[in-house]
Amino acid sequence: MSDNPYDVLGVSKTASADEIKKAYRKIAKESHPDLHPGDGTAEARFKAAGAAFELLKDPEKRARFDRGEIDASGQERPQERQFYRDFAEQPNNPYRQGPRYEGFGDEADIFAEFLRRQRGHPGEGYQEYSFRARGADAQYALEVPFLEAANGGSMRITLPGGGNLEVKIPKGVADGTTLRLRGKGGPGHGGGAPGDAYVTLSIKPHPIFTRDGDDIVITLPITLYEAVLGAKVEAPTIAGPVKVTVPKGASSGQVLRLRGRGVARAGRPAGDQRIELQVVMPKEVDAELSSFMEGWSQTHAYDPRKDWRAKA
Repeated sequence: MSDNPYDVLGVSKTASADEIKKAYRKIAKESHPDLHPGDGTAEARFKAAGAAFELLKDPEKRARFDRGEIDASGQERPQERQFYRDFAEQPNNPYRQGPRYEGFGDEADIFAEFLRRQRGHPGEGYQEYSFRARGADAQYALEVPFLEAANGGSMRITLPGGGNLEVKIPKGVADGTTLRLRGKGGPGHGGGAPGDAYVTLSIKPHPIFTRDGDDIVITLPITLYEAVLGAKVEAPTIAGPVKVTVPKGASSGQVLRLRGRGVARAGRPAGDQRIELQVVMPKEVDAELSSFMEGWSQTHAYDPRKDWRAKA
């Protein structure tokens, strides 16, 4: 698999930000580990797409990659000539002035000479200089359980070389969000600052809850007699179970709303929880129920499709 982020996402180098996002979401949906358990190829493609999207969605990083300043993982590429230019501007650079290096021709040769003298023996009359550089950034992908994403929490990433990286999950974080952990990347060189860690989150689907913006949506099964007579039943929420009232004569598809029981992101009011009722018939319709409904239908006939047909 190519490590070029454009190849990974299957887009051209001139692709727009929307085209890049669309390509990433398509791959993430098709290759999500939850849809392909135990499939190492799908998992690798999912992670590669996340890393590629993280680089290309940032205009500055994308431009630096296109210029060859960083590689596909976001790490700095060797820039010998640029280093020489930066060094040459220092006022205490012993090579900045003097006939020995004037008209040398190729600045790369000058840089090589500088490195050679850096490795020279003490006492030769040359001042020692150290190379200082910021550490490389690190890219990680983290799958977050639905409830941890909704309520916030803390998770750990096991690093390749051992040890752990703690990741604070903000309350209400959305799928595809990338968190920046300052100073948690590669170590700096020569006293330079460490790089940052970028963690792209994928939210694991939940068997009951789905998310619509800041609202939480569930389908709640109810019995035939609860629908007819009304009842108080228990319903799950992301903060724990609550009692809800099913009104008399409830129908499948009817929606109950619990205000403020949805996702509460920082600085925003909490969303709601929407409960769609689903009337579930008993597994077996016995003679007693059949006899009752036959008698009831003869005196209480109604047509639930009348208004529906009028719309056709």
